Amino acid sequence: MTQFVGQEQLVGTGGPLRTAIEKKNKFSFILWGPPGSGKTTLARIYAGSLGAEFVNLSAVSAGKEDVRKVVNRGQKSLIPVILFLDEIHRFNKAQQDYLLPYVEDGTITLVGATTENPSFEVISPLLSRCRVFVLTELRMEELAILGARIVAETGIKFSREEVEWAAGYANGDARQFINLFETTYNLYKKISIDNFKQALQTKSLRYDRAGEEHYNTISAFIKSMRASDPDAALYYLARMVEAGEDPLFIARRMVIFASEDVGMSQPTALVVANEVFRACETIGYPECAINLAHGTVYLAAAKKDRRAYEALRAAQEDVKRHGNLPVPLNLRNPVTKLMQGLGAESLLPEKLRGRKYYRG
Repeated sequence: MTQFVGQEQLVGTGGPLRTAIEKKNKFSFILWGPPGSGKTTLARIYAGSLGAEFVNLSAVSAGKEDVRKVVNRGQKSLIPVILFLDEIHRFNKAQQDYLLPYVEDGTITLVGATTENPSFEVISPLLSRCRVFVLTELRMEELAILGARIVAETGIKFSREEVEWAAGYANGDARQFINLFETTYNLYKKISIDNFKQALQTKSLRYDRAGEEHYNTISAFIKSMRASDPDAALYYLARMVEAGEDPLFIARRMVIFASEDVGMSQPTALVVANEVFRACETIGYPECAINLAHGTVYLAAAKKDRRAYEALRAAQEDVKRHGNLPVPLNLRNPVTKLMQGLGAESLLPEKLRGRKYYRG
């Protein structure tokens, strides 16, 4: 664990995953987090702690027969068999149903990895038999540690400024961060910001649902709607549709966008986005692409107001900072003359009296 960077909330001293690894506890779990946050590495460390056989499958390409082979190994093996199922959200309900009894009886130990909320993508019976660990993007200082390791292991020299530039590009993704250094050095034998930029221009623009372009394109789609540019948003939507991206993945982002970015300026945006999601569920491709386009133009053209979203984040920060402050008496019990005499009038806890989150 000492070589693993990031995810202190899970693998730091006393963290739940670190404790499980140190105590060699065998159980199924799902790692939910962004790309390059260490999901595969953590799964391998966990399997190694158990002395288990580690089987790596991608739900993008694996089918029922691949899982059956792993089950057969689990039934015959004298050591635990860990099935690491990357992109578990890509498995349909029938495939997940097939896994369920073997996870239940311990024939295999499942470690799933997903960038999507497992509450939406994993069937309830399977999810109830797995713990869910949430991973976060790596911070700048954590990527800097990876940069120092690259120097130690390869002798490649670079400056703090170059590390910061690469970290900004990687956006918390350790895999992108490391790949940028490797690609740049292999092409130019020297690390510099100019060489980074040149190396990035050589990258393929192919949309890969299992790779980083998947995330780059959905990000460009969201940012185009945020910039109120329907033409750009439609272009990135078309790239995703033509690549066969899951329409519910796109529609789900639109539902989030409707509240996060449009918000109170046009409350009907949430209604429209939810109806687009429902249409995608009901109709499917190819026709639901029209519904996605309808919603995209509507959201891009709508006025933007992030005050509700920002107010929520500010309130969450106070909850983290102050914990569960006492609820005012006039919200806990019927208001009495005694309570009125005590001045119990603020609806916020006393410590937060006068605090403004939403400025309408």
